Amino acid sequence: MTVKSMRDAINDALHQAMAADDSVFVIGEDVAGCMGSEGKEGSVGGVFGVTTGLYEKFGPLRCVDTPISESAIVGAASGAALMGMRPVAEIMFADFIGVCMDQIVNQMGKFRYMFGGKTTCPAVIRFASGGGFSAAAQHSQSMYQVMTAFPGLKIVIPSNAYDAKGLMLQAIAEDDPVLFFEPKALYQTSCEVPDEMYTIPFGQAAIVREGDDCTVVAFGQMVPRAAAAIDALAEQGITCDLIDPRTSSPLDAATILESVEATGRLVVVDESPPRCGLTADIAALAADKAFHSLKGPVKQVCAPHSPTPFSPELEAAYLPSEEDITAAIRETMA
Repeated sequence: MTVKSMRDAINDALHQAMAADDSVFVIGEDVAGCMGSEGKEGSVGGVFGVTTGLYEKFGPLRCVDTPISESAIVGAASGAALMGMRPVAEIMFADFIGVCMDQIVNQMGKFRYMFGGKTTCPAVIRFASGGGFSAAAQHSQSMYQVMTAFPGLKIVIPSNAYDAKGLMLQAIAEDDPVLFFEPKALYQTSCEVPDEMYTIPFGQAAIVREGDDCTVVAFGQMVPRAAAAIDALAEQGITCDLIDPRTSSPLDAATILESVEATGRLVVVDESPPRCGLTADIAALAADKAFHSLKGPVKQVCAPHSPTPFSPELEAAYLPSEEDITAAIRETMA
């Protein structure tokens, strides 16, 4: 297999899906780049380079550069999906989801239900998500914890290049709207990724590490941080299950609960603030469904209930660290 970055793996998935199915197209700000201005058209490929090469290969009808209007992008994508197309829309940063919230929550997420199953909306919306770039409070939020609350939407959070490609190809094949949150801090991280097309089913968690002493559930860019903490603890004789849900909706609750029942302890890690978030949701799941298996308190490791700082030093202190994860594991075992 070829070693690819997460950015290149997603790009690979888009190229292959568009080559295999003429109904797949991409739409968004700068997905081609330099449209109507000086410079070579198609030279940008998105603010993070994820759509590089699509314009040159598939042309302007399938790589559609748009004005700066998230409402227009998602509105066009939802209408095209209702007519049988499979759009992949890009909203540059997850923080901008509020601009197109009505189209996503009240339209795309409810079409199938309100029309009695007579129509589908097979649209994917991509977001660069999360902190780690010192992009400040308006460009560093994850937002997937908010969107998980709304029925009718499928929420994807990859943590590595292999998963990103398989989950993207699955997302494009889905007949329901999918929100695909790409942790921008992980765009450059690499692993082995098959060159051929493959899919990863939604609602199927990955067991990243296996152990007996504690269950750790982590999302997105927190998965490699949790893995590093767990590897260090393993050298001291403490072993943990590390579960990456990969999708928060649908959530693979069965895998999480099975692990908690075996280890008797749970630590949940996410970069989002704690209130009404995924850490609280999974902690409540364990308290409700596996209470009698718990040997200690469930610990949540997340960012403070505060906007993301701009300063690199403050942002590093704001985001959960390996040390924070290690301390939580030790505390729940004390």
